[in-house]
Amino acid sequence: MAVSGLAMGIIDTIANIQLVTLYQKDSAIFLQALHFFIGFGALVSPLIADPFLSEHCPGSNSTGDGTVLMDHFRHSLVSGFRSPVPLNFSQQPGPVIEYAGVSYAFWIMAVINLPVPIAVFVLMYQEKLIPCCPMGPPCLLNKDELATETPASEAPEKDVEGHSNLFSCCTNDSLRGLPASFFGVHILGGFVLFMTDGIVGVYAGFAYTYAVSPPMSLHAKMAGYLPCIFWAAITGGRLMSIPLACRFKPVYLLTISLVSTVVLLLVFSTSRVFLFVGTCLLGLFLSNVFPCMLAYAEDILDYQGCATTVLVTCAGMGEMVLQVLLGSIIQTAGSYSFLFCSMTSGCISLVLFFVSLCIYISSCSCKRSTQKDSTSSSSTCNSCTTKSR
Repeated sequence: MAVSGLAMGIIDTIANIQLVTLYQKDSAIFLQALHFFIGFGALVSPLIADPFLSEHCPGSNSTGDGTVLMDHFRHSLVSGFRSPVPLNFSQQPGPVIEYAGVSYAFWIMAVINLPVPIAVFVLMYQEKLIPCCPMGPPCLLNKDELATETPASEAPEKDVEGHSNLFSCCTNDSLRGLPASFFGVHILGGFVLFMTDGIVGVYAGFAYTYAVSPPMSLHAKMAGYLPCIFWAAITGGRLMSIPLACRFKPVYLLTISLVSTVVLLLVFSTSRVFLFVGTCLLGLFLSNVFPCMLAYAEDILDYQGCATTVLVTCAGMGEMVLQVLLGSIIQTAGSYSFLFCSMTSGCISLVLFFVSLCIYISSCSCKRSTQKDSTSSSSTCNSCTTKSR
């Protein structure tokens, strides 16, 4: 699991960096599409695994209580990675035959993901990036063809270090002389995603616990729908954000999402109807915060790519730390700590975002003044040239 998580973290970071680097000002659209499919996979994968898990649990007419079912479920997960030898459990009234069928769900997900590494390998082979196959087919666009089709004035500068220069903007030489706003955007954006992704992790992990505890006291089956509704709302919100990103700037979508999230958490009531409606709305508002924050921060920093690495790392840390923090206090402080932690994180993220918004406004005004100065200087030079003639 640790190796799998490490690989997924690397893929997530590189995918976001490449989209920002390739599409720049249009990257918000493609980031929304990327994170829509991430949410779609998180929604569909439990549905694929459910038949294999239900086959190995006792039937619906079993007389065992919930503890027995959970013990059997844990044994079924463990046995999926062991030998397919039948196992008997003494907790059940009769012997329960167990086979290694749970692993089939993981094999199905692996087969679904198999075309992706194959496509990447084919692309690397065409680009001659594989050391063991240097004599591959011709590149998608040869250097000579690129030189003839691209004018000299528009030709990109040569990267001396090639592919090893991915994080060149984070070296000590490039960090010297940078303004404080450069570091401020990284810090503020990282903390905003630390809090908002922490809210996503906390709500997905502890909404069930809050619902079955007083004062809500919902039935366990009804409370189990809350995480599904939350992830479905996040997936649907990211899908709806794709056309919105074509028309509106990320800063506008980000402002609406954060303000709506904080207002919703402040007015959260103990009504059962509001719990389900609020879960759906909270998923919609939080769905586009992550991709919009990436596009917003990179827009301020002229799409250098290093901000994406910092923001993705902070988002993952927030999702981990806030869940651990809430899990350690919810049993002693009660279910209200769930709402208090979410509301506090939302308010802190909104305040930090408004601070970064001030930096954004100042950077926009600086860019406009620079453009006006260059326009006025060029018009003055043209007038002087005309007079001399």
